[in-house]
Amino acid sequence: MQRYCTIKLSTSIWPAVLRTLGARIVLVCIILAGTAAANAPRLAAETISLEEGRRILSQVDSLVSYEDRDFSAEYTITDVRPGEGSSRTVTTIFRRDQLDTYTIIIMEPEADRGKGYLKIDDKLWLYDPVPRRFTVVSAKDRFQNTNARNSDFTRSTLARDYRIVGRSVEQLGSYKTDVYDLEAVTDEVTFPIMKIWIDQDHLVRKFEDYSLSGQHMRTTAIPRYKTIENAYVPIQIVIQDELRGREINGVFQYQRTLITAAKASFQPLPDMVFTRTYIERVSE
Repeated sequence: MQRYCTIKLSTSIWPAVLRTLGARIVLVCIILAGTAAANAPRLAAETISLEEGRRILSQVDSLVSYEDRDFSAEYTITDVRPGEGSSRTVTTIFRRDQLDTYTIIIMEPEADRGKGYLKIDDKLWLYDPVPRRFTVVSAKDRFQNTNARNSDFTRSTLARDYRIVGRSVEQLGSYKTDVYDLEAVTDEVTFPIMKIWIDQDHLVRKFEDYSLSGQHMRTTAIPRYKTIENAYVPIQIVIQDELRGREINGVFQYQRTLITAAKASFQPLPDMVFTRTYIERVSE
C-alpha cells in the first residue's frame, strides 16, 4: 500500500503540530514517506563484523545517553488520530542513565494528573493516584495509549540489545545517511528487528521498527536535536503508527504522535526523585 505525507492534515487537527514543526515539516514528510514493507527490512549487501557493529552502535548510544550526569525535561506528547482529533499529554521526565532509571510525572491532562512511572533496573511501575496504587507494567506497552512506548524514554542501549546485520548508504532529505539493519540479541527489547538511519554526525534521524514476523510497526523521525552542555538532546520526534490510520478524502492518513522536549537540564537531581515515595508525594 502506498504511503502518503500530506499537508491536508493541517486543515483540522494538525495546525498546532505544524506550527511547532515549522519549516521542518517537509523534512519529516520525506523521512516518513516510502512504501510500507510487508516483510523485514532488506539486508544490505555490505556486512560488518560484530566488533565494528558494536563500536558503531556504542557511538550512537553515547550521543543521547548521559552516563555521567542527571537529565530532566518537560515533554509534550501530542497524539493525532485522523478523523478523531488529537490529545495532549504534558510530562516531566527525570533520568539517571548511570543507574538506568527514570521517573515520569504526568502534569496534563487533568484527568491523568499525578500519575507517575518509575523505572529501576528491569522493573517499571505505574502509579495511579486515585487508588494510590503501584502496578508493574511492561516497557513494551504504549505510553498513555499513544504511539510512543514506555521504552522510548530510557537511555539508548542499541549496542547492548542489537547487532548490525547489514549496511547501506541513503540520502534522507538533506542528510546523507548510513542505514543499518539490526537484529535483537535479547528478547527484552520492544521490537526485535529495526532499521536505523544515521547522519554524518552519528545521530539517528530515522527508525523503522518491525515485529519478529517482519511486520512494519512504526516509523520514527527525529528532525531536530539541541546541543546542551556538549550533549545532544532530541527535542522533536514524530512517531508514525504503520498499522493504525484512516482514509480521509481519498488519502490514507496514519496515526502519529509528536513529542517535543523543553526546559532540558543536566542539573544534579536528589536521589529522592527516583523513589516511589517521591511519586506519591508529588501526586498528592
